[in-house]
Amino acid sequence: MMRIVYIVLRLILGGMMLYGGVQKFQKPIPTPVEVVEKAEQFKAPEKEETLQKILYISGSKQTGYFWQVLGICELLFGLLLVLQKPGFIGAVFLLPITLHIFLFHLFLEADEVGELIQTGALFLINIALVLKEKEKWKQLLWLPI
Repeated sequence: MMRIVYIVLRLILGGMMLYGGVQKFQKPIPTPVEVVEKAEQFKAPEKEETLQKILYISGSKQTGYFWQVLGICELLFGLLLVLQKPGFIGAVFLLPITLHIFLFHLFLEADEVGELIQTGALFLINIALVLKEKEKWKQLLWLPI
């Protein structure tokens, strides 16, 4: 029974990462002028949180590589999870990405409780998938787990 649960968890996390990775390539990257024009609309103090999100995500896109690399990693590591056999490697490599996604929502969208719960659940699923395979990696940490 637990084996089926972990397969379902891999499919959920892998599917969400595949979806997120594809979404990174759906819209064209805005020009710096478009980013500034959009940001200008949210200069008021009560819209500061929205401005932070716009600047953070737009900045990631403006680097010319980070947004695309993130999308490729989500696609590749999500695929590893869905394929099941290399799922452990996908889970390990996804750990910092799911942590980052959760922290983004915690600090920049704390008022969006549904998204915070969803991203927190994905992070916890990722942790569970890595801990399930602790026999494979515990000797690397020299810890008696």
